[in-house]
Amino acid sequence: MAKAKRRLSDEQYEAELFRLQAEMVKVQEWVRAEGKRLVVIFEGRDAAGKGGAIKRITQYLNPRVARIAALPAPSERQRGQWYFQRYVEHLPSPGEIVFFDRSWYNRAGVEHVMGFCTPTEHRRFLHQCPIFERLLVEDGILLRKYWFSVSDEEQHRRFRSRVDDPMRRWKLSTMDLESITRWEDYSRAKDDMMVHTDIPEAPWYVVEGDVKKEARLNMMAHLLTTLDYHDVPLPPIEVPERPASTGYVRPPREHTTYVPDHVDTLLS
Repeated sequence: MAKAKRRLSDEQYEAELFRLQAEMVKVQEWVRAEGKRLVVIFEGRDAAGKGGAIKRITQYLNPRVARIAALPAPSERQRGQWYFQRYVEHLPSPGEIVFFDRSWYNRAGVEHVMGFCTPTEHRRFLHQCPIFERLLVEDGILLRKYWFSVSDEEQHRRFRSRVDDPMRRWKLSTMDLESITRWEDYSRAKDDMMVHTDIPEAPWYVVEGDVKKEARLNMMAHLLTTLDYHDVPLPPIEVPERPASTGYVRPPREHTTYVPDHVDTLLS
């Protein structure tokens, strides 16, 4: 009988997550100080854990430096543009990090499988994507690509858990349900995508996602190893003493509308 894999305790997970998040803050300061441009792509199956990983990675980051790009379906005008055009405007400027919660790889996955693009458009994407990414890397952008993998059984379990959860039901779309019946179609599309776009300049890294907490830690730890970052000395900060009053008098409280004390009703 195979030995069961040991699992992290909640305390171990939280401690390591916080350590990695602290390192991501160092990465943020390095990117800002050195004028780097970092792009991290999150792709994978529906319910594979991409959103949860992004949430933990960005928890302590400055939204003025690190932002999330989660683009909606293209408009009619955008559908007539060069396919990569609307993604280019979301690329980082010097000193910025962009996390793509799904990306231009929509064309290799959902658009191809669901028939939202033509076979010609799909083939053109597979041809142009490596060229596009080589241009990004050649221009100095640090490009990292992660594919979150999840088994069909675990994906199905996660979908079912969302049905009766009013806080997460919004995450279950008709497109998600369609992915269940098209599991093999998505598998073939992913394999084809990997063949064409797993290039030395921008390789794919696969994250085993059946255990969400482990997937987050594994992905974050790996991302850090791919970046040659260092601690950036921060200028000292002194909180000044409050100066003496110059006679300001606050207006009476009854002249201002305050929110009701909801907490007091909970304590009553």
